[in-house]
Amino acid sequence: MPPPPAKWKGKCESNFTTKCNNKLIGARTFLNSDSPIDDVGHGTHTASTAAGGFVKGANVYGNANGTAVGIAPLAHLAIYKVCDSFGCSDSDVLAAMDAAIDDGVDILSISLGGNRKLFYEDPIALGAYSATKRGILVSCSAGNEGPYDSTLSNEAPWILTVGASSIDRKLEATVKLGNQKILEGESAFHPKGHNLTFSPLYDPSRNETDFDSLYCGPGTLSDPEIKGKIVVCSAGGGYSRIDKGQAVKDAGGVGMIIFNTADDGFTKFSDPHVLPALHITYKDGLEILDYMNSTSKPIARIAFQGTIIGDKDAPVIAAFSSRGPNIASPGILKPDIIGPGLNILAAWPTSIDNKKNTKSTFNIISGTSMSCPHLSGVAALLKGTHPTWSPAAIKSAIMTTAYTVNFASDPILDERLLPANIFAIGAGHVNPSKANDPGLIYDTHFKDYLPYLCGLNYTNRQVGNLMQRKVDCRSVKHIPEAQLNYPSFSITLRDISQTYTRTVTNVGEAKSSYSVEIALPPGVSVTVKPSILKFSKLNQNLKYQVTFMRRDNSPNSGIVQGFLKWSSKKYSVRSPIAVVLQPKIDF
Repeated sequence: MPPPPAKWKGKCESNFTTKCNNKLIGARTFLNSDSPIDDVGHGTHTASTAAGGFVKGANVYGNANGTAVGIAPLAHLAIYKVCDSFGCSDSDVLAAMDAAIDDGVDILSISLGGNRKLFYEDPIALGAYSATKRGILVSCSAGNEGPYDSTLSNEAPWILTVGASSIDRKLEATVKLGNQKILEGESAFHPKGHNLTFSPLYDPSRNETDFDSLYCGPGTLSDPEIKGKIVVCSAGGGYSRIDKGQAVKDAGGVGMIIFNTADDGFTKFSDPHVLPALHITYKDGLEILDYMNSTSKPIARIAFQGTIIGDKDAPVIAAFSSRGPNIASPGILKPDIIGPGLNILAAWPTSIDNKKNTKSTFNIISGTSMSCPHLSGVAALLKGTHPTWSPAAIKSAIMTTAYTVNFASDPILDERLLPANIFAIGAGHVNPSKANDPGLIYDTHFKDYLPYLCGLNYTNRQVGNLMQRKVDCRSVKHIPEAQLNYPSFSITLRDISQTYTRTVTNVGEAKSSYSVEIALPPGVSVTVKPSILKFSKLNQNLKYQVTFMRRDNSPNSGIVQGFLKWSSKKYSVRSPIAVVLQPKIDF
């Protein structure tokens, strides 16, 4: 690694026992009497995903074995610790963001999110606004409250908001029932010495005195009948999947099957369990329960197939990935993008194996916390190749070049294995190599955020909170949210047509011509003028106008989607369109 850049002003705090080096160039804590050392694992995992170096033989219990590497392995890292096992305080988060800005970071990767707040009272939105003003791109998690609508965190337009998808690697395990039916699941359990004989099945939901027993919560499995049996547990209940396995093991169980809740669909987790265990779908869970009710002596056996590469359905939206629409600012489509966030292998501060059978300090975990650093790393790479690009330009390049199809060339699916809607997928799944050469970019000028914020009907004081200066919105010409020069469209339509302007900057070929292609949202007409953009030089700006109008045959209400795409001989620049149709008013 080269030494830190000349502009770097960060430091390693004196109570940090490990010295900084050319890779780790900053380590600070914002918690009382604490060190920057990671005692949870989350920070190590996300940091290595964004910028970890090459490590051979990375694995979890022998699973997913290979060379691990972060997205931007030659990037420097600075760590700002703001959370402990009790959570994260708003003041610590904001203080750390301010410090990172002053230290001279280029990208802020924030795998955090809380309850939804309006921008002027949200510490991440406040800190990210200041960072963006200094040219720092802020990448944040969309949240883990899916698959329900309107569950997003980090909705501000100056943030890159990242949802989570699966990858094409499975750590496969199967359960074979006494009726010879085989059901597929996932697990990172280490099968060495695992007994492949059949064992009796046990349903803890039979315990009517403790409702939580169905979730296999710690301390809820007191029935002596569990000994020697495979326990069938429901997902959820507020307990971690690893803790469920520990509870089963402590009660004398020899294995565990976790089945999803109905809402989690086909999302399965490859966890490093403490006993033979696997995670299956809700549908397969019901099949096991039906089998158990059909016989007096239900039996099953669990087998582990290990690492399997190649899933034609990938990437699939993870059930937990939070969905739009954006509540804080409905005129901005969120999430912006999706990236890998399900069953991600990355560094961990300690060996997860209590018996110390492996020296591998890696772990597999899931969340939009894992997808966010993938995008932070991509943004770092883009900043390296395009040092003059603004955060908005980098975000635009990522969004307009995203994949919208899976490995089978079908539309990307959600956790139900149905085509994912626009509020789950945003612009699509990140395509880093295409983002490096996008052709055109939508560059949101920082000065446009003031008329945008005033247009949200915030008070002068609330807008001033974000801007850190006095503001008089009466002297500012407000703009509607959808007028912000954003790479996507989020429109709420009733009866009156709406027209918005966009400006694109040519960063592709000096002399080029782009023609527009429109995939109409059902029941909505979309008109673009002009329909051809002709560029004569690099960095040239051209404007176009888009008019959205409801058709007579449109549904009375609902959400419809489409896209607008500018294409030249070499480039394709795609902007997703979400339209919320409000009930028509008849007089």
